[in-house]
Amino acid sequence: MCGIVGYIGMREAYPILIKGLKRLEYRGYDSAGIALINENGDLNVCKTKGKVSMLEDYCSDKDISGVVGIAHTRWATHGEPSSLNAHPHYSSSKNLAIIHNGIIENYASLKNNLTAKGVVFRSDTDTEVLVQLVEYVQEKKKVDLLTAVQLSLHMVIGAYAIAIMDRRHPDMIIAARKQSPLVVGIGDNEFFLGSDASPLIEYTDQVVYLDDGNIAVLKLGEDLKIYNINNREISPEIKTVDLNLGQIEKGGYPHFMLKEIFEQPECITNCMRGRVNMEADNVTLSAVIDYKRQLLDAKRMVIVACGTSWHAGLIGKQMIESLCRIPVEVEYASEFRYRHPVVNKDDVVIAISQSGETADTLAAVELAKDAGAFIYGICNAIGSSIPRATDTGSYIHVGPEIGVASTKAFTGQITVLMMLALALAKEKGTIAMTDYHTIVKELSLIPQKMEEVLKLNERIADLSRTFTYARNFLYLGRGYSYPVALEGALKLKEISYIHAEGYPAAEMKHGPIALIDSDMPVVVIATHNAMYEKVLSNIQEIKARRGKVIALVSKGDDTITRIADEVIELPDTLACLEPLIATIPLQLLAYHIAVCKGKNVDQPRNLAKSVTVE
Repeated sequence: MCGIVGYIGMREAYPILIKGLKRLEYRGYDSAGIALINENGDLNVCKTKGKVSMLEDYCSDKDISGVVGIAHTRWATHGEPSSLNAHPHYSSSKNLAIIHNGIIENYASLKNNLTAKGVVFRSDTDTEVLVQLVEYVQEKKKVDLLTAVQLSLHMVIGAYAIAIMDRRHPDMIIAARKQSPLVVGIGDNEFFLGSDASPLIEYTDQVVYLDDGNIAVLKLGEDLKIYNINNREISPEIKTVDLNLGQIEKGGYPHFMLKEIFEQPECITNCMRGRVNMEADNVTLSAVIDYKRQLLDAKRMVIVACGTSWHAGLIGKQMIESLCRIPVEVEYASEFRYRHPVVNKDDVVIAISQSGETADTLAAVELAKDAGAFIYGICNAIGSSIPRATDTGSYIHVGPEIGVASTKAFTGQITVLMMLALALAKEKGTIAMTDYHTIVKELSLIPQKMEEVLKLNERIADLSRTFTYARNFLYLGRGYSYPVALEGALKLKEISYIHAEGYPAAEMKHGPIALIDSDMPVVVIATHNAMYEKVLSNIQEIKARRGKVIALVSKGDDTITRIADEVIELPDTLACLEPLIATIPLQLLAYHIAVCKGKNVDQPRNLAKSVTVE
C-alpha cells in the first residue's frame, strides 16, 4: 500500500520525485524517503518519519542533485513508522538502494540466513532483507544487477513492487513486480516509474503496465527492456493513458474528498456514457453482448470484494436477484480465498475493486479462475491487475479517486451493477419492458437528482457541528438502504474516528436498541418505499428511548419530519436507485463531522487507498 516513484533521464530528478510522492501519498503517509545518484557517483539517501512535506524540509540542506532517483511514501507493515524503517534502504556496502511496496512473507528465514553469513541489518523491515539478499547474490555469484535481482526473486515468497539502483551504474534503474502495481512511463530518452499513472501524466501519456513476474530495465540511451525472472525477454505493450492534471488536483476544494463527492453527478454521467442511450430507454454493455452465453447460463453469481466495494456488492445482489432471478452471494474476498469455497464452472464470479489491485480480491479471482468459473471485473483503474486477470468486465469511469475514503467509486460501482442487472434481465426476459424502460429512464435522471442533493451541503455542514460530541453512531436502513447504512457508518469511522455501526433497521430490537440513549445519534434512511411504515415504527422506538434521530426522508414527508430531531429531504426515485441518492448526504455528514473535529479527511490515520497487501 506504499507509493513508489522513480525517474531517470536528463532532468533533475528531485522535483519530479517529490511531486510524484505527493500524488501517491494517498497510498501511505507515515514516512517518506528519496535516493539520488549525483554526478560524482554518490548514492545519497534522505528519509524521515512523517509526510512528504516533512521529507522536503529534511532535504532542504542536503545534496539532492542527480538525474536518476527513486522515492517512496510508506504505509508501515514490518517495523513501526520511523526514519530508520523508512525507504529507501541501503545494502551493506551502500552501493545499492531499494524501495518496495508489498510484503516479503519469508523475510525472517532469509534474514536469519543472511545474518548467519555476516550481513548486518539496520532496520526492522522486510524490505531491507531484499536489498541485502540482492547484494549478497551479486557478490557471491559475481553477476550483474539484473541477474542478481532475478536470482533473488526466485527465493522470495510474497508480494512486491520494487525499484533498485546501483551507484556503480548510474544510468540504470531496475524495477520488478508481483501482486503489487507498477507502471513505467516512457518519455524522450527518459523513464518514469510509479505505483500508478498519477506521477507520470504531467510528463508522458505513454505507459507500460508491468505484469506479474515482469522485471523492467530502465537504461539511459536504450529502449525499455522487460524480462521475466527466468531472463526471457518480453515485448512491452505500450498504452496511452487517459488522465489529466485537473483530475488529480483539488481544483479549489479544501479536500479531495469533498471534490470527489461533488464530482459524482458528472462521474455517473460518464459512467453511463455510451451505455445508456440518448433516449434513455436502453442499456448496452459490451461485456453482455460479447459474453452473453456465459452470463445468461450462470446458475449462480458470487460477488467478491472488500470494504466499500463489498457494500456495493450487497446492493448489486439485490438488483441482480430482483431483476434477473439469478441467486447471488456476496463474499468478503479475504474470507472467500481462505475457506475452500465451492466454485463451479457454471458460476459467474464478479470481482469489484476501485483500484483493481486489491490483494485479497485479486487472489479470489485467481482461485475462482482455477475452479473454472467465468470472471467479471468491475474496476476504476484502467490497466490494473484485476481487469487483466478477468474474462471480461466493466470500468466505472469515474476518474482517479485520491481521497482514501471512497465516495464516487462507490456510486460508480452501484451504477455499473444496475446497468449489468438491467442488460441481463432484458436478455433473460425476466423483466417487463415497461419496468425496464422506467428504470432506465430514472437511472438517466440520477445525476441531476444528485445535483439537487449536493445543494444540501451547507445545511449538512451546520447539522454536523451538533454531533461532533458523539462517541458512537448507529445507522439503520431496510432493503436497498441497508448497505447504504453500512457504508455511511464506514465513512464516519474512517475519517472522524467515531465508532459507528450499520444495521438492518429490523435488527435494532435484536441487540443494538440496548445502546440507545440521549447521547446516541441514530441515522435512519426512511424514504417513501415499501418499508416506510416499518422504518417509521423503528424511529418511534428510538425516540421512546430518547435517541437522537437524523432521518433521510423523501421530499414532502410530513410524518417523520414531526418526529425526528433532524431531517434531510431527498428527491424521489425508485427504491433500487435510492442508494445513489441516499449515499451522498451520508458522505457529506461524515466529511463535515471529521472537518469539525480537525481530522485529516483525505489521509485518515492507519489507512491507505489501495490495499495491495494482506
